[in-house]
Amino acid sequence: MPHFTIEYSANLERRIAIADTIEVVRKAAIATGIFPLGGIRVRAIRCDHSTMADGNPDHAFLAVLLRLGAGRDLATRKRAGETIFKALSDHLEPAFAHGTLALSFDMQVNDAETSFKRNNLHDYLATTKAAG
Repeated sequence: MPHFTIEYSANLERRIAIADTIEVVRKAAIATGIFPLGGIRVRAIRCDHSTMADGNPDHAFLAVLLRLGAGRDLATRKRAGETIFKALSDHLEPAFAHGTLALSFDMQVNDAETSFKRNNLHDYLATTKAAG
């Protein structure tokens, strides 16, 4: 882990490129220096049906949930969160300048006892680094 899930209002696509946004999050996660490269996942889910505040259809949102494995202290998690949130906020500045936008970012620490995973990305990355 970390696994990022980004939910966003469909109308946000008129203001930003979602593919660029997920890259900003991925690169910011790497920049924190605390996450294993092979564990990073960033996915975006477009919400075609949503409403906010007074119902104005021009309001937009982008909500990020980061699920991460246990084992990092609060200070480390806060530093990582601040780094990622700043990169995302900076990236979204043009969207804020051209309309209403609600941005949120929350971290959720998974319980190691009930978090099950299997992948071979770490092995793949180790062999590509050795070969490259």
